[in-house]
Amino acid sequence: MAEHAGRRCCLGWDFSTQQVKVVAVDAELNVFYEDSVHFDRDLLEFGTQGGVHVHEDGLTVTSPVLMWVQALDIILEKMKASGFDFSQVLALSGAGQQHGSVYWKAGASQVLASLSPDLLLHEQLQPSRTLLRVPPSGISPWDVMPPGDAGKACFSISDCPVWMDSSTTAQCRQLEATVGGAQALSCLTGSRAYERFTGNQIAKLYQQNPEAYSHTERISLVSSFAASLFLGSHSPIDYSDGSGMNLLRIQDKVWSQACLGACAPHLEEKLGLPVPSCSVVGAISSYFVQRYGFPPGCKVVAFTGDNPASLAGMRLEEGDIAVSLGTSDTLFLWLQEPTPTLEGHIFCNPVDPQHYMALLCFKNGSLMREKIRDELASSSWSEFSKALQSTEMGNCGNLGFYFDVMEITPEIIGRHRFSAENHEVSAFPWDVEIRALIEGQFMAKKIHAEGLGYRVMPKTKILATGGASHNRDILQGWGAYSSFFPRKPALYSARGKQILSYAQVKTTALYNSTL
Repeated sequence: MAEHAGRRCCLGWDFSTQQVKVVAVDAELNVFYEDSVHFDRDLLEFGTQGGVHVHEDGLTVTSPVLMWVQALDIILEKMKASGFDFSQVLALSGAGQQHGSVYWKAGASQVLASLSPDLLLHEQLQPSRTLLRVPPSGISPWDVMPPGDAGKACFSISDCPVWMDSSTTAQCRQLEATVGGAQALSCLTGSRAYERFTGNQIAKLYQQNPEAYSHTERISLVSSFAASLFLGSHSPIDYSDGSGMNLLRIQDKVWSQACLGACAPHLEEKLGLPVPSCSVVGAISSYFVQRYGFPPGCKVVAFTGDNPASLAGMRLEEGDIAVSLGTSDTLFLWLQEPTPTLEGHIFCNPVDPQHYMALLCFKNGSLMREKIRDELASSSWSEFSKALQSTEMGNCGNLGFYFDVMEITPEIIGRHRFSAENHEVSAFPWDVEIRALIEGQFMAKKIHAEGLGYRVMPKTKILATGGASHNRDILQGWGAYSSFFPRKPALYSARGKQILSYAQVKTTALYNSTL
């Protein structure tokens, strides 16, 4: 108990797909407390798998909004029981899974402003009757709150669309057509229309359930929803997470009237004005002061999306690059002058609102590497590494691109091998094949990053995270493109801490003015 007492700190929160997590960070940026609630394990009553409900159409994917609220309740109660000294919390911030959206029902703002410290959050935000979970066959997948519960229900729909949803293709095509095509939309908002992006999800709700939409007073992203709980009022959407909606004009940081009009009426008033990602959006709600002992002056800093938070948490600067080598490979870039294309995403930078960040996702990541390992290296990473060690950098001009599942960037499938003479061939020797895979993956990252406007700078540094970042032989594959990767990549693991350290990045200045 003494360990958590009398230590001035900031809290970082992560509302991710599968869990809610918290860390406490002291003035020296040391993490001295952390905890989490895993939805599938700790909140069985919501019946999620991987934190979500996959509906019968196989395309609609949602999460129960009250599950997120109850997870927050559980963590705060555990912190209280452990003796955590909330009076020492100077500020808090955090991240949420990108693209997911929450629909606050008319009257929710009054409920948030008048919460009783004698009750848990989820007890006050839920309707008085049992909620529907996954809708049975024949019922709309939009799970509407029972009409008689307006007094207590704070949400227009109880199961909220999340980033895994791919049910809005028709709305995507409609949006692109309205603004002059996919490239025009990308230049405007940083991305072509994607099914998971929030604007298209809002359009679907409006078209399929106009009553629920009309009863909605505010639409939040998961990040601004989480901040709203702490604030006791509707928190604004930040520029960076707002860039993942197909609605924000990334150049001047305002909502695009053309995009809003293509999605739903009166949408601007339901979204509110966006703010810079480092904004202090207010002081913590009196509910948390009275129930847990937070100081009244505890600042709530705008929450952002998990991907922008990763860029902030890894302390990237202009010209830096980070790659997450996981199930899929994700590339994070800091850009000053972006060039939006039909592939990848341009977001407003969460650290410097005058700059940008790019996000490129490659579906054939570790699963593809593992498949080639199993086929050619006896399922052994040691043998896989021997192949890389025994072949020379550049692979004598032999190159391969391997997409066993339909790739995102670009949309292509199949295995494609090219000899030094630029002839397509059907196979390579096993060791050449392994190097061709690794160098081909990094060449693809180079090509697409440069297409988005990335340029190497003298101080450029590279951070690698994810499971494959522990294999130094795989990282040496970057050496073949030394003009793109001028230094050996630095290992940076524990992605969760990267996301949560976003609070450190955004609130360090608060220490200087408060301690």
